[in-house]
Amino acid sequence: MEARFMLLSEVAAELNVSDSQVYHMVRSGELPAIKIGGRGQWRVERARLETYIQQKYAETAEWVSQNPLVERDPE
Repeated sequence: MEARFMLLSEVAAELNVSDSQVYHMVRSGELPAIKIGGRGQWRVERARLETYIQQKYAETAEWVSQNPLVERDPE
């Protein structure tokens, strides 16, 4: 059974980005997370990460539809 909450380093590995990028996403509010324990360690709920990924797919699809790829004429 997968854990409900993920470390920021696990999120970074899942998204193939750096730990600092995930920290920035969390601190900016882009990716929902919670602080746990006396040292305030960040955790991201796996379900929230999946929702975030789906939102990014939707945003990307919208961007692609508004910015079609223009084929270059062969020279």
